[in-house]
Amino acid sequence: MPDFQFRLTKPVALVGMMGAGKTHTGRLLAKALGVSFVDSDDEIVLSAGQSIPDIFSFYGEGAFRELEGRVIKRLLENRASVISTGGGCITQPNTLADLKKDAHLIWLKADIDTLLERTARRDDRPLLQSDDPKAVLLKLLDDREPLYAQAEYSVDSAKGAHHVIKDILCYLDGVYNG
Repeated sequence: MPDFQFRLTKPVALVGMMGAGKTHTGRLLAKALGVSFVDSDDEIVLSAGQSIPDIFSFYGEGAFRELEGRVIKRLLENRASVISTGGGCITQPNTLADLKKDAHLIWLKADIDTLLERTARRDDRPLLQSDDPKAVLLKLLDDREPLYAQAEYSVDSAKGAHHVIKDILCYLDGVYNG
């Protein structure tokens, strides 16, 4: 991988559908940048003392999104970091505005088949507890795509993490070094 010489002045926040590879890519990107990595979902669990499915079950999606927004706002204070966000965080106007203003907002795109294959590996996704996860994903993607498209940069995550990281590093190098 080429050597890039720049210092982040704000964090990199990865957005995209569940299964797009935000956490896996985020960890590797943070390592390549020499900065910390944080997963907003993990921070929500720590903050609430409950799993995400439990938060959804006991308090509903609205309460979860409110907590998620507060956690992301706090995470944006660490400029030297890569943040993996929850797939629906951008549905909250204040959270999306905070991400656009205070982070390099990068959309990890993935086609529906990639998302289905990746999300099938885990059973802790409350929004996919359905008889037809594909229909749910298609609806979520249709609703969220215009919001994700507000990111400053997008990359196809189906290409694999190392290609995605190289693309993001090249983009950031252009931002900082012109």
